[in-house]
Amino acid sequence: MDLISIGEAAARLGLTTSALRYYDERGLVSPRVRRAGKRMYGSEELRRMAFIKIFNQLGLPLETAAAVLDAPGPHWRDVVREQIAHLDEVIAQAQGAQRFLTHALHCPTDHPARECATMMGALDRLVEGMSVDQLAGEHAEEPSARPSSIS
Repeated sequence: MDLISIGEAAARLGLTTSALRYYDERGLVSPRVRRAGKRMYGSEELRRMAFIKIFNQLGLPLETAAAVLDAPGPHWRDVVREQIAHLDEVIAQAQGAQRFLTHALHCPTDHPARECATMMGALDRLVEGMSVDQLAGEHAEEPSARPSSIS
């Protein structure tokens, strides 16, 4: 593959030239050469940019991408394990939020926080000192709220 300019690289990957310059500043992707002051990239650099684009679109940290791209095997694997553990926490939190909102949405009352016996009971337990995590743990095993099962 011939070398391509930063503008062409950005166009091929659907990125901005400023993003590519930022990746260069961060040490994530360096141009293979500069011609007349322009950054020029080859296939290896384009693959690195594509990899970073995936990380960016998935909302993963650039530090994790950098580790996978350049750190020794044991180090980047530890970084990835930590990122997966963090994602597991985020997923659990999102699932809890989804159950909570689904219950509220399917509640037959006009104001679930004031009229739904199940929700008011949960709110009372929080007022009495139960933590949100403890309350969520009680409801983690329950099936998704359905209109017929809501009090």
